[in-house]
Amino acid sequence: MNIYVGNLAPEVTQEDLEQAFSVFGQVASATIIKDKFTGDPRGFGFVEMPGKTEAEAAIMGLREIKGRMVSINEARPREFGGHRGSGGSRGFGKSRDGGQRRSGWR
Repeated sequence: MNIYVGNLAPEVTQEDLEQAFSVFGQVASATIIKDKFTGDPRGFGFVEMPGKTEAEAAIMGLREIKGRMVSINEARPREFGGHRGSGGSRGFGKSRDGGQRRSGWR
């Protein structure tokens, strides 16, 4: 199970993350996400635990790492496909009511 860990203190290392979760069971990997330009930690990370029961116990039981309250839950799959929002073009096409539009501007 892949687990999201948020609100991490900047000084938390991957080893700290792995150690905190290893109390609950085997840890396959622990990763802290860093800014791609500065290399600074972004305040969240992911832990992968092969045992579902152990992972669920960690989600329910672990509340703080290095004295800071963290948010922990099962990671959701990453969504691909660009930005959310209007999603339409400004050119010709059908309007929401099914009629033809001349342009995106009304």
